[in-house]
Amino acid sequence: MKKRILFFVMVCLVSFASVAQAPLEKGAMQINTGIGLSSWGLPVYGGLEYGIGNNISVGGELSYRSKSESYSSSKWKTSYTSISGLANYHFNEVLNIPSQFDFYAGLSLGYSVFNSKYDGPGGDYYSGSGSSGLYLNAQVGGRYFFSDKIGVNLELGGGNVFSGGKVGVTILL
Repeated sequence: MKKRILFFVMVCLVSFASVAQAPLEKGAMQINTGIGLSSWGLPVYGGLEYGIGNNISVGGELSYRSKSESYSSSKWKTSYTSISGLANYHFNEVLNIPSQFDFYAGLSLGYSVFNSKYDGPGGDYYSGSGSSGLYLNAQVGGRYFFSDKIGVNLELGGGNVFSGGKVGVTILL
């Protein structure tokens, strides 16, 4: 049974090898946008990625999320905004993956700023802002392209305003 499974996997890999190439080639750009997966507010993001090699891309991303809560007569509203730079390695060529798929892993280095507002009993009002400083995030993700230009993406990672991951749309320029 193991030999049959191994044979089937080998046939699949060889058949995919003829069409395998990274969707984000050297000199190409793509826009990524979508929502984050989080138990704290609904994060939204947008970013741009640029292919510096057939398997390597760099880019930047801007993300935002907010959350409002009420307790009795008190209200809290907090928001986080982050900007980050990223680098990804794309595994299509190494793993002979068909070109409509794009599997990658990489690192992001970013900076987050938060704002918090409190409106409590007696009309007391507090507003504060600050910085959570630099963060380093590892991510792993994949994209599926419906056409030569448009696809969907799913990315998992932690350490930024998304905490769990994100899902969205990718547009190749």
